[in-house]
Order: sequence, then C-alpha cells, then structure tokens
Amino acid sequence: MKISLLRHCAWCLFAGGLVAKVNAQEPANAATSETVVLLHGLYGAPLMMKRLEWTFRRQGYHVVNLAYPTWRVPLETAVESHLHSSLTSLTSAGTGQVHFVTHSMGGIALRMYLARHNLPNLGRVVMLAPPNQGSKLAHLFKGSAFARWVLGPNLARLGTAPEDLPQRAGPMACEFGIIAGDGSLLSKWFDPAHPGDGRVSVESTKLAGMADHLVLLVRHRFMMCQREVCAQASAFIAQGRFNHPPAQ
Repeated sequence: MKISLLRHCAWCLFAGGLVAKVNAQEPANAATSETVVLLHGLYGAPLMMKRLEWTFRRQGYHVVNLAYPTWRVPLETAVESHLHSSLTSLTSAGTGQVHFVTHSMGGIALRMYLARHNLPNLGRVVMLAPPNQGSKLAHLFKGSAFARWVLGPNLARLGTAPEDLPQRAGPMACEFGIIAGDGSLLSKWFDPAHPGDGRVSVESTKLAGMADHLVLLVRHRFMMCQREVCAQASAFIAQGRFNHPPAQ
C-alpha cells in the first residue's frame, strides 16, 4: 500500500509539472479573496491533490490543501478532530467565499461536516467520484473483520446499506457539481449496466440537488491528476456549471 501511494504521488507531481509548463503562458485570473479547500479521499494525502492546487493557485485563489486521517481513524472522528478546526479558522478569518473540491471519500467527509456545522461563507463545491450512494466494491468488505483490521474502519462503511456513511452523511445545501468517471474496462466488462471508474459507478456518484453532473473517461485513482478534470473543476467553481461538449 505504501509503495502504491508513493507511485501515485510521484505520478501526480510529474503530471502537475507538465501541465504547469504547458499553461505557463496562459493568463491567470485576477487575484481574489476566495478560497478553495481540497479534501483528498480514503488512503489519500494532500500530495495527491497537488495538480488541482496548482490549477487554482494560478487562477488567483487562496488554496488550502487539507490533510486528515482516513486509514485508522473513523471518519466521524477525523471530521471533528481535523477538519473542524481548520475550516473554523477559515470562516473566522473573514475571507471571501470558501469553495471545496473533494475526491472520493472526501465528498462524504464534507457532507458529514456540513450536516453538523454551518459555514456562512460557503461557496461552490465540486465532488470528484464521490460514493454518494455507496460503493458496491466497498460493500464486499463489510462482513470481514480481517479486512477492517488491515484496511481500516472506513472502507467497509462506504457501502450501499442504509447504515453506511454515504446514506447517513446528509444533503448538500449549496451549489455543487459532480464529476464521475467511466474509464474502467473492468467495470464495463463485469457490470456493463453500471459503468464506473473501477471503484464507484457513475450512478452512485449522483446526489439530489446537484447543479450539474459530468462523466469523463477517467479512472478513480488518478482522476484528480487529469488535466481535463482540473479544468472542469475550475470551470464549475468559477461559473457554477461544467463545460459540456456540444451535443452530437
């Protein structure tokens, strides 16, 4: 798991460096007082969100790339012990709007946070591959005590049962958009009726009240490192909608 994490982080840094060079001559937006908070997913780290961080920094946003424990700490505890203090400081600092871009379980963490706490300057939210209706893959680990010991307490609780975290996390009372991936060949082969990104099906990402929903040909693990994903996330934060391709 540690080797896979290091490879993933290295890939994100390499991809981010490439896009920084490609976009070096693109004009940045005027500096704003708005903040974009990035929340990584399960087994993640802020390093995995670096390409998104660089994307928003170039556009003049203040970016907060938050770290919070996801492996050995129940998500409810992580939300209260790590996210609450960081987000409270943003609110009390008197900044402009605070937007969010989340990946995977980070979206569930944000839903849980907003159900318990008020953010008066909450702006827009982009959720990347959120298991809003639960993940069938995660549900497979639900009955295994050994899996919970090895993989931590949160994976098995991202399933599709009524008592699982996605179903209990609460609604989103703000303007939010969702990007889903359908780039997994395994998902298309084994469950062609429910294409997905290899972890979460497209249908499972949806949540009542979403302002926009976009499906891209990407996989779950590397989604936040893809140039198109970063561009679409930036578009939604700026304008409240994704840049959908013209209808054929």
